[in-house]
Amino acid sequence: MNTVMGFTEQQIASFGLSIGLAAFMLYMVFIVAQLARESKAGKFGTFVLFLVLTLGMVGFVAKLFIQWVLWITK
Repeated sequence: MNTVMGFTEQQIASFGLSIGLAAFMLYMVFIVAQLARESKAGKFGTFVLFLVLTLGMVGFVAKLFIQWVLWITK
């Protein structure tokens, strides 16, 4: 089996998905914070922006957590 630095293709893809997606999510949070700051949204407006624009990320993280819990209890 071919490996790169001792890792299989599946392991490298898994690292890329978890680390790359986490970095992308953090970048999206930074973008939302910049948007709230530049628009002078105030506290409630910032809360609404974060709630609405990061709801998809919360769902994705919840899905990963549920998969992890199901894997642990297997």
